Amino acid sequence: MRNLISLADLTPAELRHLVGRAVAFGRDGVHTKSLAGRQVGVYFRKSSTRTRTSFWSGATRLGADVITFGPNELQLSTGETVEDTARVLGQYLDALVVRTNGDVEEIRRLGGSPDLAVVNALTLDEHPTQAIADLATLTEEFGSLDGLHLLAVGEGNSSGAALALAAALTPGLRLTLLCPRGYEVPKDTLDRVAELSGGRALVSQVVSADEVEGPVDAVYTSRWQTMGVTKENPDWLLDFEGFRIDRAFLERFGGPRTVFLHDLPAVRGEEVTDEVLDGPASLAWRQAHHKMTAAAAVLEWCVVGAQD
Repeated sequence: MRNLISLADLTPAELRHLVGRAVAFGRDGVHTKSLAGRQVGVYFRKSSTRTRTSFWSGATRLGADVITFGPNELQLSTGETVEDTARVLGQYLDALVVRTNGDVEEIRRLGGSPDLAVVNALTLDEHPTQAIADLATLTEEFGSLDGLHLLAVGEGNSSGAALALAAALTPGLRLTLLCPRGYEVPKDTLDRVAELSGGRALVSQVVSADEVEGPVDAVYTSRWQTMGVTKENPDWLLDFEGFRIDRAFLERFGGPRTVFLHDLPAVRGEEVTDEVLDGPASLAWRQAHHKMTAAAAVLEWCVVGAQD
């Protein structure tokens, strides 16, 4: 058993395996029953359409049985400790997939049982399986990540943090984070990026589009209100002026093969226009499919190890 709690816990070879396995599942389908006879729990304390369904779908395609828990269905909601919960669930389950809007340390505590593989399906800090799906989408499209330049636009949220960590583990992948001032990827995440790469990561963060060096191979954005949580500043939308992805934005920074990515759900007309999201450059819907292939790759790796 092994956990996937943060991409920072992986080696470059492990991340490369997970991305490659997700690409293979996308190409060939998930036909192996490597998790037959295994039990997977899915515990989501926050709303989810794609991530929750993709883990259920990926697990069942691999042959596992799945049980789902809502936010108030475990005794954690009545005061049982995280450690006691993990100790018990390890006797019933092989893996537990967890989404919370708290920090990653709570999931690390759940991952303390040697009998239970724990997967981070999103915390306030990081969305590791989303980044695996993102890299799988780009690998499928371009064949290699070496030499690609990815521009991530908008709030420096959990998806942006995961992309930064993934780039640190992926030689040759250049990532520019374009975030409004005050909404950047946290400095401690960028410090971890530098540490993971020995200072060689091609990751930079800017707060103005004028600082972006194009052309780029892919433009990525996310919903500006992460997890639908309203920001404290009632005028926060003013801070995001100029960060909407429309055709003019793509033409300014892109080239003939530049693609568009979005982790979804989208607020159409806010962070992206319909013309871009539904347009010929958009890989957002294929990217959503790879959430399932990434989930399957991660569950397989955590429970039974790398498979060919």
